[in-house]
Amino acid sequence: MTERLIIETTDLRKNYDSVEALRGLNLQVPAGSICGFLGRNGAGKTTTIKVRLGMARPTAGEARVFDLRADSPASSVEIRRRAAFVSEEKDLLDSMTVDDMVRFTAPFFPRWRVDLQQRYLRKFALPLDRKIKALSRGTRGKLALLLALCRGAELLILDEPTSGLDPAMAEEVLQTLIAHVADEGLTVFFSSHQIAEIEQIADRVVIIDRGRAVVAGALDELRENYCRIQLVFENDAPAASFRTPAVRVQRDGRVISVLSSGGAAAVIDEARAFNPISVDVVPVTLKEIFLESVVAED
Repeated sequence: MTERLIIETTDLRKNYDSVEALRGLNLQVPAGSICGFLGRNGAGKTTTIKVRLGMARPTAGEARVFDLRADSPASSVEIRRRAAFVSEEKDLLDSMTVDDMVRFTAPFFPRWRVDLQQRYLRKFALPLDRKIKALSRGTRGKLALLLALCRGAELLILDEPTSGLDPAMAEEVLQTLIAHVADEGLTVFFSSHQIAEIEQIADRVVIIDRGRAVVAGALDELRENYCRIQLVFENDAPAASFRTPAVRVQRDGRVISVLSSGGAAAVIDEARAFNPISVDVVPVTLKEIFLESVVAED
């Protein structure tokens, strides 16, 4: 049975004058998933989000959300009606109180959930009578998240959701997202620099580098497929190359280290021709996959 896709981009390209922000981005986000979006500064994460929400028009290629073209004016309105977006800046009206902001926002969304509003006001301990301009950065972030969670959205797009939060607040936000997805069955796409947070809550990962997806897939499958094979030789390691999928091959003295994206078996079969004295297979973390993947593109 084919998975229903909430987000899909095909050869997506976006230029700003002479700068290529996106260079043929392909990715898919199935319904009901929590997809973590990783990349260095300037890799194209924010541009990708803007194109999907109709806030920027692609130079070429296609972005679809809910199977609607994001570059169509009519479709982009429908996408924004069904999706909730929280930017890294946590844009709010500073002159309002927390209560004013909630009351102002709710009427715009026919599917607004008063029960969730009350739940998250209590959970986040938001001060109803305090001016937004007087809120800490963390409290502003929790208010912005409440406004997104209560509107009955099918898709939640978050840009650095825990930016500026202390560890306790960040953990509270992450646990809230996990529980909300379990209860409401929506899809989450979130951009983050925090690899540990993505490992904690995401079931899918996309790593973007210089405008292209260099790694994408279910997190469990990435953990299963990626591994490091260490080959030790009696003397200096030979200048070895491999036909099987490998993100990076490093040679250091008597040791060759291969980060493979296709499992260990094929690499080990090829390695026998080099006569290593020992072969070890070591699991790798998402951080290692990220660092090796973006370095391999340099």
